[in-house]
Amino acid sequence: MKQLMPFIIVIVFFIIIAIFILALYNYRLKKRIIDAGPLDETGLKFLAQLSGSGNEAVKWSLLLLSTGIGLVVLEFVPYSAEDSPAPYGIEMIFIAAGFLIYYLFLKKQKNR
Repeated sequence: MKQLMPFIIVIVFFIIIAIFILALYNYRLKKRIIDAGPLDETGLKFLAQLSGSGNEAVKWSLLLLSTGIGLVVLEFVPYSAEDSPAPYGIEMIFIAAGFLIYYLFLKKQKNR
């Protein structure tokens, strides 16, 4: 685990930088589109697509909630911290469950 931690930290660092850069460029693109003048229906649809569907907060809250529940469950599961891959598997199951719940939420919303 000690050898894996620096690698994970570097990956998380680059992911955070990538998210920040994407948000910055999306903001600049939306600003340019709005500053260009009146928009037709195609421009409005594109702008709405850039802004997202409004479900981002739901997605991240479900993902963080399921991740947190997985970490709490890990406190009660006995495992060898040095040799066992069990914590990774348990945490991935909870993260996948969060994504599955979000997918079902989107599917239910589209059927309305």
